[in-house]
Amino acid sequence: MSKKLFGTDGVRGVANIHPMTTEIVMQLGRAAAYIFKDKDEKRRHRIVIGKDTRLSGYMIENALVAGICSMGVDVLLVGPLPTPGIAFITSSMRADAGVVISASHNPYQDNGIKFFDGTGFKLPDETELKIEDLIYSKKIDSLRPVASEVGKAFRIDDAKGRYVVFLKAAFPKDLDLKGLRIVLDCANGAAYKVAPAVLEELGAEVIPLGISPNGTNINAGCGSLHPQVIADAVVENRAHLGIALDGDADRVIFVDEFGNEVDGDHIMAICATDLLAKNQLAKKTLVATVMSNMGLDIALKKAGGQVVKTAVGDRYVVEEMLRHGYNLGGEQSGHMIFLDHNTTGDGMISALQVLAIMQRSGKRLSELAEVMISLPQVLLNVRVKERRDIGQIPEVQKVIDAVEEKLAGKGRVLIRYSGTEPLLRIMLEGQDKYQITEMAHEIGDAIERHLGGTKEGK
Repeated sequence: MSKKLFGTDGVRGVANIHPMTTEIVMQLGRAAAYIFKDKDEKRRHRIVIGKDTRLSGYMIENALVAGICSMGVDVLLVGPLPTPGIAFITSSMRADAGVVISASHNPYQDNGIKFFDGTGFKLPDETELKIEDLIYSKKIDSLRPVASEVGKAFRIDDAKGRYVVFLKAAFPKDLDLKGLRIVLDCANGAAYKVAPAVLEELGAEVIPLGISPNGTNINAGCGSLHPQVIADAVVENRAHLGIALDGDADRVIFVDEFGNEVDGDHIMAICATDLLAKNQLAKKTLVATVMSNMGLDIALKKAGGQVVKTAVGDRYVVEEMLRHGYNLGGEQSGHMIFLDHNTTGDGMISALQVLAIMQRSGKRLSELAEVMISLPQVLLNVRVKERRDIGQIPEVQKVIDAVEEKLAGKGRVLIRYSGTEPLLRIMLEGQDKYQITEMAHEIGDAIERHLGGTKEGK
């Protein structure tokens, strides 16, 4: 069965337009409440709801609460809090499930819904399909608790404080951040309060950016999608490094003391090789996605480890980690999962692991990043009008085949549709940046001619 609502990371779209309408959101709440409400009728069931700072969050939150309460399940409201914070609160409070209202790194007019089960893990495809089936089959339309069986909503006022304590516990107790000057960009998003508090309480001098959300400025020219902002601020303030989160703070991008970007691949290389040296990388294996640079594989192999690849999406990385007992995985985009600390990608957990390595080793971030050398990589997006199987378009496949033949053994081509936007992503890797850039545009031009759309990127 193919999904109608869920993508690679929950349900997402323009707020107030299908599927992110109050009508669909209410149905999602009803279906989720039905699934997570177990057979024990003697206790009240509870679902945690958190959100980022988007204007539409109020509208969607109320629809979601109405749907969940209409099925006889109580709601615990925590307000703006990072996605990984909701995962933590859900498991910590022994709730039946958690819901995050966020479109992550997307612009403010978009919004989305992500679900966590009671243990703080994202839902597998099968559960998402069950939720969709309940909505479209109308199987639960007649289930309407009444009187005292209707759910109630409560506000959890100390959720931010709980999460701050949880994050600080992920940093070694024998270390602190005294002496470090850090530029921190919170993207005017969900971490605008908790992230600066954590770093300051651990002793760092923090230069905060993106901490004035107004409902429409989330991710707008700031955060992990715009690392140049912290790069300029690091150089200007002579800081030791910069840390940029996205709107829901489940991903992070760094810049070193010179203002050079340090992406998710390099951070995984730094953390994985450190864990290898301490014999703490489970099965000497790092889990990454097919988008990660081949330089990551080379760095891990040199250090005595290996990289296992999954489909794009941090949920698939986590599933692979759980399936085989690995403890570190992530994506080039900055999603990193440290299963020894949290159940999902957590930008601040990732930042704290890097800061701990810096403090213990006495090395600057630029020095640590030298553990990996990236092969040239080009990413080109084509905003498409329709999604068609590229293999079924001979004219486009012919161009791709020709490029792959030229790169044989010296690079690779990866083409996939985005799970959250109407984009076809073209990624090429090779030894010559100029050559692979031209090749990417050749493929992009062919897609524009035969599939319709507009190229976006370099």
